[in-house]
Amino acid sequence: MDTSPRSLLYLDNVSVSFDGFKALNALSFVVAPGELRAIIGPNGAGKTTMMDIITGKTRPDSGQVFFEDTIDLTTRDEAGIARLGIGRKFQKPTVFESHTVWDNLELALNRGRSPFATLFYKLTARDSDRIDEILATIRLTGRRDELAANLSHGQKQWLEIGMLLAQEPKLLLVDEPVAGMTDAETAETAVLLKEIARTRAVVVVEHDMGFIRDLDVRVTCLAEGSVLAEGSIDFVSNDPNVIENYLGR
Repeated sequence: MDTSPRSLLYLDNVSVSFDGFKALNALSFVVAPGELRAIIGPNGAGKTTMMDIITGKTRPDSGQVFFEDTIDLTTRDEAGIARLGIGRKFQKPTVFESHTVWDNLELALNRGRSPFATLFYKLTARDSDRIDEILATIRLTGRRDELAANLSHGQKQWLEIGMLLAQEPKLLLVDEPVAGMTDAETAETAVLLKEIARTRAVVVVEHDMGFIRDLDVRVTCLAEGSVLAEGSIDFVSNDPNVIENYLGR
């Protein structure tokens, strides 16, 4: 009997208001295990609020949020949700600039341990192999001994994605990863995220439509806190409501 989850993430009829403004309005949204999904929509559409709800930063006024079919995320705090395997990458990269690329990944690998345990922890061969693997994934093998401060903006974004990967998330939420990147870095980031999505689910919020096209995945367009359209990038781009609410602006 197959006991694997039917959905990795399931939002059902989720609403939340701030000072009378409905940030999410009966939002329903499903991510399958191992899926790469892109989210688009105008500013104020509810994209950030949706990620805040998934990660426990904000509680919904109504509706349900389930992880792996049975885990009710609305009953967990942010730390508990992170431990379940949900990682979030914010728009601005936050890496330890005075540490090397390798050290950043080692610190991320240790994040689940207490400060005391971390102090006396010796890196195992398996840990080293995992860091090497992540370095290859995020295109930074050749920069492993350099300070993170010396990386380009795009490379810092990749390093932070690597730091999340070190925690073995089942679901990665990535907010505007290519903002401020060069064209070459943007194209490489699409390839990188597709590679990562072979082993875990990834949800990407982004405004760069060229990048979304490169991802070539199912796209969800939000507007006014609800799903406006969902499907391939061509299907969504040709939806009259999406053109009026988002692309026409």
